Amino acid sequence: MIRFLVSIWQNFKEYIVLVILLIISLILLSQNNSQGIQKVRSIAFGTFASVTSVFTDIFNVSNLKNENENLRRTNAELMLQLSRLREYAIVNDELKGLLNLKDSSNFPLISATVVSKSLTKSQGTITLNAGKNQSVKVGMPVITDKGIVGIIYSISDNYSIARTLTNVDLKITVKNERSRENAIMKWNGDWLVMINVPKTYDIKKGDRIVTSEISSIIPFPLPVGVVYEIGNVEQGIFNEVKVQPFVDFQKVENVFILGLVKSKEIDQIEFNLLKSQ
Repeated sequence: MIRFLVSIWQNFKEYIVLVILLIISLILLSQNNSQGIQKVRSIAFGTFASVTSVFTDIFNVSNLKNENENLRRTNAELMLQLSRLREYAIVNDELKGLLNLKDSSNFPLISATVVSKSLTKSQGTITLNAGKNQSVKVGMPVITDKGIVGIIYSISDNYSIARTLTNVDLKITVKNERSRENAIMKWNGDWLVMINVPKTYDIKKGDRIVTSEISSIIPFPLPVGVVYEIGNVEQGIFNEVKVQPFVDFQKVENVFILGLVKSKEIDQIEFNLLKSQ
């Protein structure tokens, strides 16, 4: 406030002195009632009123600027609060889904948070804050309430790394939930694809794809995605089926590790095979 008054004095000191002199003159004039003095008095009062109006406008503009700044500040604070609340709502919905999944599952679920991601075109991996001390083992599936995310392939005491479905080194056995026919699915750098699918298979766009029980790594159906496109329809003896995954790997933050390994010996053989392919 003091700085503002100093600025006003520096910019308008001549006018301020004039106003002070006018006020003194008006006081002196008010003590005399002659006709000539009355005319001078009316002119002086008019001038004083004009000058006062100018200063009033200046202060009003200054007040408006302050009000505008306060409003902008308030709007910014409200925007930050709204963004925070929206994020809380999104996280809350995701956690609700995970809690519902955990409550409805008869299998051991180890909760974990994604602490880092490496989602390159061919090597999708995520690092989780759960490891040996949380009973995590190599070969365990990583899931959300939407479906399978990937498979654990490396662990330390308190952390683990999972290959996501968007990793060219991971192949899994899947099946068409409707027709019950099995196939191998892999990531080709752009799409999840079911490879070498015989043309005799009953498969349609929109069919739901899940993991197959014939895999010892994932011994029961987990949602994978839906058939997006069927390729090579007119050529060869096999189709290549593109699958749109249920999980958005870019947005995965909270997961569960399915704490189940069906057969240690078979798992090791199959997992080594998947790692080498």
